[in-house]
Amino acid sequence: MEFSSSLVLVLVLAVLMLVWWKRNASGLSLPPGPLALPLIGNLPIMDKRWSKTYGPVMTVYLGPQRMVVLVGYGTVKEALVDQAEHFTGRAPIPFLIKVLRGYGLAISNGDRWRQLRRFTLTTLRDFGMGRKRMEQWIQEESRHLLESFEETKSTPVDPAFFLSRAVSNVICSLVFGQRFDYEDKNFLHLLQIISRLVRFISSPQGQLYNVFPKLMQLLPGRHHAMFKEIEVIKAFVLKKIKEHEQNLDFGDQKDFIDCFLIKLKQEKHNPDTEFHKDNMLGTVLNLFIAGTETTSTTLRYALMLLIKHPHIQGMEIDQVIGQNRIPTMDDRKSLPFTDAVIHEVQRYLDIVPLNVPHYATRDISFRGYIIPKVRMNTYSGQLLLSWRLLDYIVVQWQLLQNAPKYFLIISCQCILLKLVILCKRSCVGESLARMELFLFIVSLLQKFSFSSPKGPDGVDTSPELSSFGNMPRFYDLIASPR
Repeated sequence: MEFSSSLVLVLVLAVLMLVWWKRNASGLSLPPGPLALPLIGNLPIMDKRWSKTYGPVMTVYLGPQRMVVLVGYGTVKEALVDQAEHFTGRAPIPFLIKVLRGYGLAISNGDRWRQLRRFTLTTLRDFGMGRKRMEQWIQEESRHLLESFEETKSTPVDPAFFLSRAVSNVICSLVFGQRFDYEDKNFLHLLQIISRLVRFISSPQGQLYNVFPKLMQLLPGRHHAMFKEIEVIKAFVLKKIKEHEQNLDFGDQKDFIDCFLIKLKQEKHNPDTEFHKDNMLGTVLNLFIAGTETTSTTLRYALMLLIKHPHIQGMEIDQVIGQNRIPTMDDRKSLPFTDAVIHEVQRYLDIVPLNVPHYATRDISFRGYIIPKVRMNTYSGQLLLSWRLLDYIVVQWQLLQNAPKYFLIISCQCILLKLVILCKRSCVGESLARMELFLFIVSLLQKFSFSSPKGPDGVDTSPELSSFGNMPRFYDLIASPR
């Protein structure tokens, strides 16, 4: 018995020494961090307070994946703004790699990312993103949203698909050139898949797939069903692309797909072009899924918080807009409290707590440490398998949660203490999302008072899932005409 205990102790010490040796064998000046266990890294003991011990730049291991974590506003700004050119890479997230095979805008790097981002931004702006034309589309969709809530006759309903139908129709108008009827069964099925997809990625099983993709591929689980469901979305997008090809008019570009098809034809003899069918499918999927779920989730959380704090509902709106006029973006400067509340919802929700991981595409010197580019190292015996890559996570959670008051009201003027850092990988649809949030929320509060069947105290605002994304709990609300 004593011999067995001694042997276990020796093995444990040997493993710990191997981990320590591995951490220091590269000769690189890596940031400090907690001791990691073989294979599982720091997964069992993740702690948001580590930065107090190891500082604002630290090394952690998610399973066998080594990552550098940046904590705090100054640190993040120095990396993403001051050294923006060195920090534009996007990490190859295994789940998304399996779905997109590296194509599309969201997870691409290098010249592919630059070409697709420039084209996407230009095209979306040409179709009115952030301008009057897009405002009119959102105002029209708001009318349909209000009608759908009116039809509930003040009975309790889950707002999830009310909001996702409206938000998705805005991005569908941009990408596919059409909106879908709220009772369209195929449309509703796609929205259900998107909802399940985002929730899966934020679930423990979804995170395990990203940490141990090869192992998870061999094991049964929800990920296999999820990949099959994603194929349904792909088939829908491919069908829309084929319809656009058959009706393409070079003189009348109606939407994003038309513009991409024309660009594809223009670049067909360019061997270095990134404008081909794989990147078109990937980018359209990026826009459709992200443009549907992130904004609709934020709206769902906004209504939840307004129910929790009912005294906030409708403040300013009656005096500035009244009950009859359609809200416009010009009203935002006259609604400082409402605008501040919307920003506070975004701060409180913090929809992607750790941000999407960035990627070191070259050796980077940062605050006295070296963040190395991808290095594939294997060790004899494969005890630690392979250290697949080094990338870095921006801890957006701490930026937002440790912020001072996110807004101040002084003489009816809203001073926004924005902690949003506009790095080169910022969302291409940011201005569209901000416009949607303002117009949808103001339109809803103009016409309805929202409450919960369980009362304000019956609403649980803590996220149901919190990893890749903070996912609010499903809840029922009552929309009462004002």
